[in-house]
Amino acid sequence: MKIYNTMSSQKEEFKELEKGKVKMYSCGPTVYNYFHIGNARPFIVFDTLRNYLEYIGYEVTFVQNFTDVDDKIIIKANEEGITPIQLADKYIEEYFKDAKAIGIRKATVHPRVTENIKEIIDFIQDLIDKGFAYVLGNDVYFEVKKFKEYGKLSHKNIDDLLSGARIEINDEKRAPIDFALWKGKKEGEIGWDSPWGQGRPGWHIECSVMSNKYLGESIDIHSGGQDLIFPHHENEIAQSEARSSHTFANYWMHNGYINVDNEKMSKSLGNFFTVRDVLKEFDGDTLRFFMLSAHYRSPINYSKDMLNQAKSSLERIKNCKNNLNFILTKIDKTDMSEQEKENVAYLQECKTNFIDKMNDDLNTADAITAIFDLVKFANTNVSIDSSKVFVQQTLDMLNELTGVLNIAMDKADEDVDVAKIEELIEQRNIAKKSKDFAKADEIRDELKQMGIEIKDTRQGVQWSRI
Repeated sequence: MKIYNTMSSQKEEFKELEKGKVKMYSCGPTVYNYFHIGNARPFIVFDTLRNYLEYIGYEVTFVQNFTDVDDKIIIKANEEGITPIQLADKYIEEYFKDAKAIGIRKATVHPRVTENIKEIIDFIQDLIDKGFAYVLGNDVYFEVKKFKEYGKLSHKNIDDLLSGARIEINDEKRAPIDFALWKGKKEGEIGWDSPWGQGRPGWHIECSVMSNKYLGESIDIHSGGQDLIFPHHENEIAQSEARSSHTFANYWMHNGYINVDNEKMSKSLGNFFTVRDVLKEFDGDTLRFFMLSAHYRSPINYSKDMLNQAKSSLERIKNCKNNLNFILTKIDKTDMSEQEKENVAYLQECKTNFIDKMNDDLNTADAITAIFDLVKFANTNVSIDSSKVFVQQTLDMLNELTGVLNIAMDKADEDVDVAKIEELIEQRNIAKKSKDFAKADEIRDELKQMGIEIKDTRQGVQWSRI
């Protein structure tokens, strides 16, 4: 498998640190609101990467953090008259609801900043002891010029950064680009005791500490949005490697930006959408499919037209699966024909093509094309005259490949009453035989209200979830 490494600006053959195991860290949300579609892209992309790594045989430990204390959280909590912890609790719960809706699995660990304050303080103290950080009042700063490789991820020159940096509010810092590891408590803010006075962690330190705690000093893959390359990930590298003297992450993966109707997404332009907003009109499967339909490093343009196209494309896969499942209920022939035995080889060809595309820097766009090749094959070569074995193998392969991307999968919805559906379909059949078409239409409408669509075929009535 080859991965485009932001550090080297080229594709590299993936080689894990420990045979058969992958340690992976991905930056999670700051939980002061519902997460937006810009956040959703890295969450979906790197969830898919994890799925694929497991599919090809790796044991993956995946850590995704929650930033549950920062300026935005404090401000919004004060506005709502609750504590920052209460606000964070609320939106972490909402995160899991929306993440589940778009097919994102829970990480191996979801650490929170507020649960790792001791580890953060110890980490900062190590940086002070090693001469990479300094105390200024109740604040602690990382001294950038002490880390000679600063800028190696973003490919920025440290001297240019020093000469071009803005002077911040605290102009007593040794250099304008020095960044906060610990922020002294201000009036009305949450804080914790530390050797430097009450305060809270700076933003960058949390990921280094939680990655170190749950994955160790060196990890295989660190991922996130392109906007995090500088300064967040650059600062993570500086503080992590200054403390450990080891490479922090071997591979850095970053997804491209999302535009909305060909414009940058922003609240000021009124084109800012949360996932919760999108789910009011489209299902989560459609949003996930849309995000995976472009290569993760390419920019992607979000619009209702694009979502509708994604919905239609996804429907082709779902219809194929529904048809295969339906045919299986109508046939008994078990022995494959000679032609079917030859056709089985094409199933493996589709799988090989899928893997080749995914191995090429997680090219989900072309991997989806391989799935559609399989759909076309199934629609052309599988019928009521096929053998049960051949139909099952075709369906199994389709489920296997879509399962890696977690798209078009059967959702085990508890609210779907299969017995009730079958009963209504039988009542409709009786009504049609009696030429009571008004009753038949009434039953069709009742099924539709239940979220069930029916289709009359020569083999019988086929139903599927809408």
